[in-house]
Amino acid sequence: MQVRDAYIAGVGQTEFTRHGGIMNRSQFQVAAEAILAALADAGMQPEEVDGFASYSNDANEAALMQVTLGVPQMRWSSMVWGGGGGGSCAAIAQAAAAIEAGHASTVVVYRGLCQGQSRRFGRFGDGRTHGNFVHPFGLFAPAQMLALLVRRHMHLHPQIEEKHLGMIAVNARANANRNPAAVMHGRPMTMEDYFASRYIAEPLRLFDCCLETDGACAIVVTTKERALDGRKSPVRILASKHGSGPGWGSGPLGSQNMPDEDYDSTNSRRMARELFASAGVTPADIDVAQIYDHFSGMVLMALEEFGFCDPGGSGDFVERGNIAWPNGKLPINTSGGQLSEAYVHGLNVAIEGVRQMRGESTSQVNDAKLCLVTGGLGVSPTSSIIIGKD
Repeated sequence: MQVRDAYIAGVGQTEFTRHGGIMNRSQFQVAAEAILAALADAGMQPEEVDGFASYSNDANEAALMQVTLGVPQMRWSSMVWGGGGGGSCAAIAQAAAAIEAGHASTVVVYRGLCQGQSRRFGRFGDGRTHGNFVHPFGLFAPAQMLALLVRRHMHLHPQIEEKHLGMIAVNARANANRNPAAVMHGRPMTMEDYFASRYIAEPLRLFDCCLETDGACAIVVTTKERALDGRKSPVRILASKHGSGPGWGSGPLGSQNMPDEDYDSTNSRRMARELFASAGVTPADIDVAQIYDHFSGMVLMALEEFGFCDPGGSGDFVERGNIAWPNGKLPINTSGGQLSEAYVHGLNVAIEGVRQMRGESTSQVNDAKLCLVTGGLGVSPTSSIIIGKD
């Protein structure tokens, strides 16, 4: 069996709107549009696709997508278990694995999410059985569930204050205001605005919580040879990891029964070490990061767990301006992330990582060569990748 390196050759997205903003065509159509945009970006035709990968119980079935796009033969299809965006990077990893093992030559990773047409993710009563273990205690929505992890982390590390959560949110908004595709483009936000917003679940305020949006994203993963023959500079997938720590179960979204030593975590500590080892790089080598920002406090925790600062040091790391574009040591979420660009279960965050490696971002980091992208934080399974210029 021939082993080949996997590369990202194309990315595509539809318009992003507020929740319920896309009603003139189906969620399936929107997902297909994103795939066609990604193929056009790669300089490829649907006939070249032979695989599909998605996650988070995506309702846009691969078999129907094959027929709709006119894909002659589907040789690979996969979906990562779990809700939210924990599997966003894992779906990219599965596409890469299919390429590297020779099961497929071009796999499209996609996610379509038009919540105005179906159900709102995170809404109480979504039918998940494991919710029965947390709902009786008043934990009805992810903000409430994950606020407990953030509060515990801040209790153990009192040097992390609410202003540091606000700095994550304000940074995302500043980046979004340079990105015309962002839902929050043209809507500046100050720290005063942040502190004036209401609590959703202490310590998380309104602007600590991700957007609710409609839209779709797609990424084309293929062989090095085909990527080099494409329209854009190919982006290499250096390493990918996904999984869960011991005893995590369904984590804060379904049990709150994680081991005490892992409770105040993003479920990424072990995975992060393995990821950097596989890529043969260190956190100091990363030029820019796209960190899944469903809630600002989880971003602070991820900065620590991925080794950019010591445990409890994320507040100081952020306050020193390290995450800010253009002069920060580690600019993050340069498109505005899910706090201010769009919420497409993290695939838009991964697309921004590709843009950074190509030099196409609206908040471009000078001479960026390596980018960390994380999937959903504090869920099971979670995932992450490191991508870079070839």
